[in-house]
Amino acid sequence: MPRISVIIPAYNEEKSITHVISDIPAELVQEVIVVNNNSSDSTSEVARAAGATVLHEPRPGYGNACLTGIAYTANKPTQEQPDIIVFLDGDYSDYPGELPQVIQPILDGKADLVIGSRVLGQREAGALMPQQIFGNWLATTLLRWLYGVRYTDLGPFRAIRFSTLQQLGMRDRNYGWTVEMQARAAKQKVRYAEVPVNYRKRIGVSKVSGTVKGSVLAGYKIILTIFKLL
Repeated sequence: MPRISVIIPAYNEEKSITHVISDIPAELVQEVIVVNNNSSDSTSEVARAAGATVLHEPRPGYGNACLTGIAYTANKPTQEQPDIIVFLDGDYSDYPGELPQVIQPILDGKADLVIGSRVLGQREAGALMPQQIFGNWLATTLLRWLYGVRYTDLGPFRAIRFSTLQQLGMRDRNYGWTVEMQARAAKQKVRYAEVPVNYRKRIGVSKVSGTVKGSVLAGYKIILTIFKLL
């Protein structure tokens, strides 16, 4: 069985992080890494009590948290590094128990990057805001036109071979992280797949889609990233 690590960026998720960690299939995962992204609540303490490795990234930004988790993993001795990295959100909108389905195309040797598609799965009413649905459609349409790849979603629940992730050279520090990974993978001809995943309303209020400013900034950065990486 390959070694699998899960990286969870978390900003003020004390009410949800235990649910996320406890639902991850422990028999499959070597390490759960929660990156506390400058939280002002007890996210770190709650995550550590739930059994996670907790890292601290004081610079705000989803990408910053992901990069910190990757750097921590890359600094491990080679024999302790994972074969597969899974990314999950810390707000309990994803279903961590679906991790086996998300990694299966990699285990089958059919893909090196797998996106959990909320569009192909079942969504709780109101789980995806209208601006998220439109943004996903626009971004995936641009990826198809400009990069020749067919995605339906920029979903946060995703799995990637660690060796592939290192080759991508990820840099984005905030909203462009997910689309950057898919665009860079397209440019490098990485084998990819999508699997349906279910999605529910998050615990708490979204820091991005929950505000007009966050939605606009995220949309702008996603579109900018797509064109910048061409």
